[in-house]
Amino acid sequence: MKLVFAGTPEPAVPALEALIASDHDVVAVITRPDARKGRGRKMVPSPVKEVALAHGIEVLTPTTLKADTEDGDAIRARLRELAPDAIPVVAYGNLVPKDLLDIAAHGWVNLHFSLLPAWRGAAPVQAAINAGDDITGATTFRIEEGLDTGPILGTMTETIQTVDTAGSLLERLSRSGAHLLQATMDGLESGEIVPQPQHGEPTYAPKITTEDARISWTQPDFAIDRHIRAHSPFPGAWTMHGDDRVKIGKVSPLHAAAEALGELPHLEPGQLHITKKAVYIGTASNPVRIDELQPVGKKMMNAADWGRGINANKSEHDNEEYFS
Repeated sequence: MKLVFAGTPEPAVPALEALIASDHDVVAVITRPDARKGRGRKMVPSPVKEVALAHGIEVLTPTTLKADTEDGDAIRARLRELAPDAIPVVAYGNLVPKDLLDIAAHGWVNLHFSLLPAWRGAAPVQAAINAGDDITGATTFRIEEGLDTGPILGTMTETIQTVDTAGSLLERLSRSGAHLLQATMDGLESGEIVPQPQHGEPTYAPKITTEDARISWTQPDFAIDRHIRAHSPFPGAWTMHGDDRVKIGKVSPLHAAAEALGELPHLEPGQLHITKKAVYIGTASNPVRIDELQPVGKKMMNAADWGRGINANKSEHDNEEYFS
């Protein structure tokens, strides 16, 4: 089939590469415009654009798909000229207006990183980890006006490991999902796929803000562990130490290590206990050990090294240390 691919960030790259390597013909790519990144604030192309250019594929970068705008009218004209059979989509980042949904015979086909109708929305991987789900997956479906409500074309499952971060899980899903999207294109071309309506009560995963990533130490240890993994690497789970914001990279729950708990004093939620070898913090249940953290202006570091620095700078009259 003739395809126009729509996608922007790194997790969309495996799907684009799989479609380029397939028997389908990717004639163009739609992606977000170049954006300023890094300390130098240089204009940087999206990962999808870089791959498309490397393969000599036409790149379209409209700022909007809305009708009656310069970019919106131009993209409509170009899509009519290209006449794609389908428009596969992976994390494109722009709403598709109703009048564009039927511009391809098989429509816009989205690869979504959850088992719909579970976790509709912008942050399904983070939501699945935060909720403590054991299984997640990916779904291909035809985009319609509602939020991730369209008929299902294909699914695959993936186990969520107890050490998974949003980053590690999304990387696996992006690669296995790439094969699912290719298989979906194959099935649409052959006519073997019969779209199925979504069944079950939907759950939602809205876009995550920096404030959402703040850690509440009044939660139990297992919930804090999930929260930190769900918000890693972006935007990064964080807490306050006095007036300074500190990112927490990793913690280890201690509920399975009774001997370690026996050596710790009672800790209130947010209260720190710093030893020569480790940093512990109280929660609503058992304490957790902080393994990695990132103070303001520094890189992620071993928490024990940070703790030794805190102890070295304390006087005997200093108050107890807390995160809040």
